[in-house]
Amino acid sequence: MIRIAPSLLAANFGALSREVEVLEMADADMLHCDIMDGSFVPSISFGHDVVANIASATDIPIDVHLMVSRPEEQVEYFAPIRPKIITFHLEVESEPVKLARRIRDLGVLAGVAISPNTPADHLIKLLSEIDLALVMTVEPGMGGQVFMPEMVAKINSIHKAIKSSGRDVMLEVDGGIGLSTIQLAAQAGADTFVAGTAIFSEKSSPEDAIKKLRYQAKRSSM
Repeated sequence: MIRIAPSLLAANFGALSREVEVLEMADADMLHCDIMDGSFVPSISFGHDVVANIASATDIPIDVHLMVSRPEEQVEYFAPIRPKIITFHLEVESEPVKLARRIRDLGVLAGVAISPNTPADHLIKLLSEIDLALVMTVEPGMGGQVFMPEMVAKINSIHKAIKSSGRDVMLEVDGGIGLSTIQLAAQAGADTFVAGTAIFSEKSSPEDAIKKLRYQAKRSSM
């Protein structure tokens, strides 16, 4: 199954409710919400209240990506919103199994993300405890970056490990995803694609962009 998750970081926050309505009509599979604290990454994005308002206004599942230094604290804060997934970064969590289990105990799917410099093996060891594996294909913290092609081998390694595990773990990629790069990521085995600039662009409507991205990913994953 191919999933397209528009990153709201690239949306127009002056018309956010309208942006979400457009994404509903465009059949977005999830809404990707990057929570940045100015510590783990230099940028600060938006927080709990914004995500809660989004969740209350749409039936599109919410995909919360915690780019924060203390994810264990934020999990307790975001779980009552009932997102579909809460993902934390392996680089900042000393007890990832414990936190993943806590997220699942709260009735939310648990995801673990790794930054470009983190080896795939570090995430593969956790596959039995998680529902989503997120490979960052840019350095976390800023939108509009260029996809790092050297991440393709990492995506493929994790894809193979998921298949070997027999578990239904989503393999998500985030960073620089567009029509050409989604092809590379899908060929490597990714099934869930976070896209910001490629969707919220003046060159095409979000509906057209999502349709084209989905088509390219499906075609490339065959």
